[in-house]
Amino acid sequence: MFLPFPGWTLPNVVGAGGLQALAKSGLPVTGKRVVVAGTGPLLLAVAAYLTSHGASVACVCEQAGPSALLRFGISMLAFPKKMVEAVGLRMMAHRAVYLAGTYVIAAIGEDHLEGVRVSEGGRVRDIPCDYLACGYHLAPNTELAQMLGCGLQGGLVQVEENQETTKAGIYCAGEPTGIGGVELSVLEGQIAGYAAADDVEAAERFFPARTRYRKFVGALKTAFKLRPELAALAADDVLLCRCEDVTVGNVRKHASWKAAKLHTRCGMGACQGRVCGTAAAFLFGWNIDSQRPPIFPARCSSLAAMSSSAQAHQTNGGPQ
Repeated sequence: MFLPFPGWTLPNVVGAGGLQALAKSGLPVTGKRVVVAGTGPLLLAVAAYLTSHGASVACVCEQAGPSALLRFGISMLAFPKKMVEAVGLRMMAHRAVYLAGTYVIAAIGEDHLEGVRVSEGGRVRDIPCDYLACGYHLAPNTELAQMLGCGLQGGLVQVEENQETTKAGIYCAGEPTGIGGVELSVLEGQIAGYAAADDVEAAERFFPARTRYRKFVGALKTAFKLRPELAALAADDVLLCRCEDVTVGNVRKHASWKAAKLHTRCGMGACQGRVCGTAAAFLFGWNIDSQRPPIFPARCSSLAAMSSSAQAHQTNGGPQ
């Protein structure tokens, strides 16, 4: 999730996970000054990875306050494995200053990023850097479930205790039902698999472990809840939709995501609203409910191959 602020479209301002992915793909970050900002455990993971690849991570700016982080740390004691992981990541990025209650209010530069302006406990200061890696939580992908007619609740796919959605016979597990880490995703997948196979007794064996990890997810949501100040950073002249050059002010005039898309082309570009859609949901409280196939871009050759395969199947006596 990427939230708009002045200067967020400058070159070298990227998503937290995005800069990590670029570094994995060969982007040279050795010796580069990096500020990692946003919220959540992902920031430490990104800072640790970039440090291991030679980057000079100046600081990690966490928007959650010290008291919220302290409460979260205490709750982590019930999950020693995750506590060990967190300590390990912090040790890898030990040279980076960890600033709680700090968030980016602007990116500074003319044709490229030169520094970051942050609010640190209400005090504004500038930090020189070459890259800003910024991310506010992970955004679940619910498009396929919505296209199948599954209901959402709080932006997540709504499921019963056996992971069945509001659409009978369709089960959902992992990311679309809530970001909770690989352990929770595996447990939900096991429950969904057994339930779909009509082995309810086997599915129920995983309920206690799932409940335990859901408590961890609840602690995450509470500790790293986005502060309201973040919604006020984007003035009307700041771009919201980078693909179609649509400003926050132009989108703000409309009452819903569908209306904004119709009148401004917001969300109609290459990313199909995957960046501006989550931002609009936070800024305006909208439901982002416009999905259409293909969910992800597909090559014409791929679609043609599928058509040829279907025709061959029918010719050989397969079902139509």
